[in-house]
Amino acid sequence: MAVGVFDSGLGGLTVLDALMKHMPDQAFIYLGDNANAPYGTRTSDDIFDLTCAATERLWEEGCDLVVLACNTASAAALKRMQETWLPSDKRVLGVFVPMIEAVTERQWGDNSPPREVDVKHIALFATPATVASRAFQRELAYRAIGVDVEAQPCGGLVDALEQGDEMLAEALVRSHVEALMRRMPAPDAAVLGCTHFPLVEKAFAEALGPSVKVFSQPNLVAAALSDYLERHPEMRGAGKETRFLTTGDPVRVGNKATQFLRRKIGFEAA
Repeated sequence: MAVGVFDSGLGGLTVLDALMKHMPDQAFIYLGDNANAPYGTRTSDDIFDLTCAATERLWEEGCDLVVLACNTASAAALKRMQETWLPSDKRVLGVFVPMIEAVTERQWGDNSPPREVDVKHIALFATPATVASRAFQRELAYRAIGVDVEAQPCGGLVDALEQGDEMLAEALVRSHVEALMRRMPAPDAAVLGCTHFPLVEKAFAEALGPSVKVFSQPNLVAAALSDYLERHPEMRGAGKETRFLTTGDPVRVGNKATQFLRRKIGFEAA
């Protein structure tokens, strides 16, 4: 048994990379649904169906715990999965929880009333589907008051990153930041609400300026999962080998992943 890590494409590799560095003795199985990527422009029903199918595939590999290393899936499918679909002996976690914890500086289990936090103006950069779900704003409202969130749907950025076009990706970052800052000229913080976006975190930081704190997910998720596994060791599994599965062409996806992480990654057909 290993911990499953799922993304619609390659973006979740940024999270997996951080997980492997934090927990070098933990076994992981990564599944990228590259055949159906990107999810960011799909309907919520499509995203739910595809995410459930991928989760079941990871269960077949013995992964009783699955991390949705995909903000679109976490935003559009996770709550519905947990409320209507998930068996009692399985666990599916999303990537919003650690980000909300970091922004509000309070633990997820803290159910006290919403309170004021230091950050007052947040710029959220995410896929169109994540923005449309308003999941980040909904979860934030449970824990903080007086926070203004301005969301920017970053159309085209995931495609550019999946294709390895860094120049286009950086140009899109600048364009999306300019568009958001016309509506919110002085954000206190920026949330990169897509696991692809850490690859261009530097470009976001430069476009936003030094006064804006940028929250990026990989290390936050890794620290949160490490803590979760300490509290739930039965979900840890055995072994140390990490495997990579894809619904797309394993050779092509492996080559893209190698370019993505700048180290050799070999994929198997899912």
